Amino acid sequence: MPFVRSLAALVAVVILPSLAAFAADPPGKRAFLTADTAGPDFLVQGEYVGTIGNATKVGAQVIALGDGKFDAVLYAKGLPGDGWDGKTKVRLKGETSEGVTKLIGTNFTGEIKDGTLRGTAEEGVQYELKQVERKSPTLEAKPPEGAIVLFDGTNVDAWEGMKLEEGKYLGIGGRTKAKFQDFTLHLEFRTPFMPFDRGQARGNSGMYLLDQYECQILDSFGLEGLDNECGGIYKASRPKVNMCLPPLSWQTYDVDFTAARFDATGAKVSPATVTIRHNGVVIHENQPLVVTPGGKQSDEKPGALFLQDHGDPVRFQNIWIVEKK
Repeated sequence: MPFVRSLAALVAVVILPSLAAFAADPPGKRAFLTADTAGPDFLVQGEYVGTIGNATKVGAQVIALGDGKFDAVLYAKGLPGDGWDGKTKVRLKGETSEGVTKLIGTNFTGEIKDGTLRGTAEEGVQYELKQVERKSPTLEAKPPEGAIVLFDGTNVDAWEGMKLEEGKYLGIGGRTKAKFQDFTLHLEFRTPFMPFDRGQARGNSGMYLLDQYECQILDSFGLEGLDNECGGIYKASRPKVNMCLPPLSWQTYDVDFTAARFDATGAKVSPATVTIRHNGVVIHENQPLVVTPGGKQSDEKPGALFLQDHGDPVRFQNIWIVEKK
């Protein structure tokens, strides 16, 4: 199939600015919290699904970079977590002019207009994709019987250092009053739309289990999926797949956590382990953990749930935990 062959060849040769280069850009720190205020670039950015050539499925993620500029990634066989083969992709650069966003990459061109991405690959192969909005299958999951509700949009009684934002969301920069050991956790978060920022300056927070093991929260939509990006266990394990949805989408972490165990002398006999589902897809499975700097604890004993503040207006909702007996 021309598309698959061309993608396989291009993935090794298409060169775009690296994440390190992104990090070098001066931060814009212009955060938009609603689609109504986000501007026209927000309407273009997002996910697209369609076909290329002889009805071969293809997905695309279009990432806003501010001032009408975009990166785009084409994925063979579908979007990450929904058909992508995990390796074959092509990157393009784009810019909007007179209401049309034009994209270009080696042997690929495309245009986005009115929610449709159309283009041509090598050998004249045509593709067409429609904009879609994916939602986590566990979004708005109800707490089961016996769960401890940590946040339901009405108060911050379970937290230290936290406050309500926009009347019904949880802000950042605090921890639970209670400490936990073994549990399952459901947490929903939303990163702001910050098109002028890059890398760690773009919707940064963190979910610290036991106040000492961090799973990154970040706007990493369309990026590589590294250990310092959304879903990564910081400096320990990158996610199996980058399941980060576009900014301003509500996203979910579903966590199954088992704390480290110690013998009678205090020696550790087994590490803490975690399985995490990001937007319903397993990104870490029985992953051993090491302590991450930034929390209050490092003893691997029971601790709080800590939501880190990096100065960006990340929001949370619907957080509950079930302790394992």
